[in-house]
Amino acid sequence: MNVILIAVISLGVIALVSAIVLYVASKKFAVYEDPRIAKVAAVLPQANCGGCGYPGCSGFADACVKAGSLEGKLCPVGGQAVMTQVAEILGLDAAASEPMVAVVRCNGTCANRPRINQYDGAKSCAIMSSLYGGETGCSYGCLGCGDCVSACQFGAIRMNPETGLPEVDEAKCTACGACAKACPRNIIEIRPQGKKSRRVYVQCVNKDKGAVARKACTAACIGCGKCVKVCPFEAITLENNLAYIDYNKCKSCRKCEEACPQGAIVALNFPPRKPKSEEAAQGEAPKAAEVKAAEVAADAKK
Repeated sequence: MNVILIAVISLGVIALVSAIVLYVASKKFAVYEDPRIAKVAAVLPQANCGGCGYPGCSGFADACVKAGSLEGKLCPVGGQAVMTQVAEILGLDAAASEPMVAVVRCNGTCANRPRINQYDGAKSCAIMSSLYGGETGCSYGCLGCGDCVSACQFGAIRMNPETGLPEVDEAKCTACGACAKACPRNIIEIRPQGKKSRRVYVQCVNKDKGAVARKACTAACIGCGKCVKVCPFEAITLENNLAYIDYNKCKSCRKCEEACPQGAIVALNFPPRKPKSEEAAQGEAPKAAEVKAAEVAADAKK
């Protein structure tokens, strides 16, 4: 009986000492966390998509609190509304941010880019890209396996069965960038959504020389440079046989779209162009009115 009692007392003393040691250690080595981090994390969407550039929503909340400024920080899922709430919690100013959207820079449809071989393997763009150039003559364009669709947590991308290309639903896209990271060909780019969802961009990433690119895809950029010459804002650069439009400089004048012989430049969500004959008639009407007004003025002086 005494042995059992001694054992129980010994275990109780050990437990008590261990509890005291753990309590002291927790207080001495405690890591202080600003309570505002939890408040900021609570208003974030908890999508943990990484589109903000930080490891999840908790990492973004920690960065916002520690930085002391929201400049250059944006939650792509929550958008401006969430950043306004974060600013109110931290007592900071929320800089207005331009809405962004994912853009597919490839127009290599089944009609524009005929298949020259057949891939028989795992349905994955990453695997196909590591094995060979793809089923068509273009080694830069979309592979069509839908890795971007699988990566999107918001159902904003789907594969069009007719064209074989991914399509972005602007209403669902949060510009988190997951699709762009998943694409091994880097054909998906995050660009400003633009006023009235209008934007101009080169829908091609082929860097081959003109004849080679055109043979692989009838809608490929051939690096002719005509778009560069007609752009009045110097928004287009030509590098490695490929034109690129800088959205920070582009004023959506659409002159490049008209000058491109390949139709590789896309002006999205713009109203249809008026026929040239109608434009000419509208341009001549003001001139005729000016001439008539001048004649009337001359007669009045006489």
